[in-house]
Amino acid sequence: MNNSNITCERKKFKPILPNILQNRIKNIDPVSCCSTYSENPKIQQRFINTYGKPVIKFRKGLNTHNIQKKSMKVAVIFSGGQAPGGHNVIAGIFDCLKKVNPENRLIGYLGGAAGILKNQYKIIEKDQLKHYRNTGGFHLIYSGRDKIETVEQLSLMKKHFETDKVDALIIIGGDDSNTNAAIIAEYFKQKKLKTCIVGVPKTIDGDLQNQYVEIPFGFDTATKIYSELVGNVCIDVCSARKYWHFIRLMGRSASHITLEVGLQTHPNIIVIGEEVLEKRMTLSNIVDNIIDIILKRSKLNKDFGVILIPEGLIEFIPEIRELIYTINDILYKNRDIIKTMKTCVEKEHYICSKLPSHLYNLMQSFPHNIIEQLLLDRDPHGNIQVSSIETDKLLITMIHKKLNKLCKLGKYHGKFNAISHFFGYEGRCGLPSNFDANYAYALGYNAAVLIINGFTGYLSYINKLAKVPYDWECGGVPIVNMINIEKRKGEDKFVIQKTLVDLHGIPFMEYISNKEKWALNEDYISPGPIQYYGKSCITDRVTKTLQLKCKKPKKI
Repeated sequence: MNNSNITCERKKFKPILPNILQNRIKNIDPVSCCSTYSENPKIQQRFINTYGKPVIKFRKGLNTHNIQKKSMKVAVIFSGGQAPGGHNVIAGIFDCLKKVNPENRLIGYLGGAAGILKNQYKIIEKDQLKHYRNTGGFHLIYSGRDKIETVEQLSLMKKHFETDKVDALIIIGGDDSNTNAAIIAEYFKQKKLKTCIVGVPKTIDGDLQNQYVEIPFGFDTATKIYSELVGNVCIDVCSARKYWHFIRLMGRSASHITLEVGLQTHPNIIVIGEEVLEKRMTLSNIVDNIIDIILKRSKLNKDFGVILIPEGLIEFIPEIRELIYTINDILYKNRDIIKTMKTCVEKEHYICSKLPSHLYNLMQSFPHNIIEQLLLDRDPHGNIQVSSIETDKLLITMIHKKLNKLCKLGKYHGKFNAISHFFGYEGRCGLPSNFDANYAYALGYNAAVLIINGFTGYLSYINKLAKVPYDWECGGVPIVNMINIEKRKGEDKFVIQKTLVDLHGIPFMEYISNKEKWALNEDYISPGPIQYYGKSCITDRVTKTLQLKCKKPKKI
């Protein structure tokens, strides 16, 4: 490539649009489909102006809908953590808008929702955007975790949009961000503001899934990056034959990343948080299960192996889940008192004094660094910062203690040398895979088609993703369809429910059918780096999860 590099070459990649989106807008007909709504009257009452809309599917035909004729000013924001493919969403929006009317304008608010409130934005131009196509990161307009939820914030946003004549806002984000999109759309409808609000599903965690959203963009690239790293460790451990590698992977509320990476690399042990929760396993149970495999492998002279752990495992263990909820409640109810405390030790003693005896004893059984991590400040949603809790090191410490006892009793004669890893931020901003480059671009283009047709309160969706991009199906699903009610900080909160690993689904059952074989053997796979050039079976392969979902279940 001479003086070029992969990033420069990658910018030349031309994403493939689904066949339906290659038509002129007047030949893309939005068809209403049946849909299922929550029967909860609280949801209907909260979203009275946007509740009850149909799911939209695009098909080829004469569009008789109320297409936006005048030139439009469309805004876009990134919200939440980064995911590979974000810039291609913006590229898809931009290209669709300009194809329909060269006078259409696209602006990007800087730093997420905070940029809207500060009215800080940049105009996105073709010459500028060409440097960001098919690249990772969100650095074109940055991201933020702020939400626009209060009446004061919504009113200020409305004022800015009316003054600047913003016709539509596209929010690129996960479950919380798209819940926010539903709240904004409802408020604008209530205030008779015609600005359309559309969401785009984004999160590497893979927990924004339903019958319409098969997977959010970013998951494919992130899991391929992690799989390369885990595959490298697997080959190393098979070569050195003297270490147990404990690898903690991103995914605070679901274990989709851990399962997918496990299916791609075949480690010896995969801990799935959802299975731990369903079986109501204690921390001691998890440790004993791991030790059982360690002992079996040691008898085969294999004092080495690879273990995958989801980042959010700590919240799936029922006893620790109860502890965290209780600590959250104490922190919230006594926030004014705790704010006055000058040291962490003072804060720790105070919180421990409020715990029931069984939770106090559990807390005291942890190493001090884990106790400190459990007491860290919560995020804006009241959630514990699981990425700061070193569950991998906690397991290693507990396993060391139990193996030492077994060694003294003459029941273990091997060597346990453990190394811990956390693979998280490495996967969030990689150059998007072919799949994510195509998918993110199509999601953005599709979102633009939705707003041009005047749809608001909708999430852009593309499905049939296991097929080639030409055959993908496109449309929009009302975000209200996905809203549920959860308790947060002691109050009812309207949120899109996170989708957990389905323990009866084909991907998980594929793992179960191979679990024993992978535990005792070195059936490791090193998938290598994301391939951009080469045979289509390599460059364009989709995740194992999507592949398996298309298959018939095996009989176990």
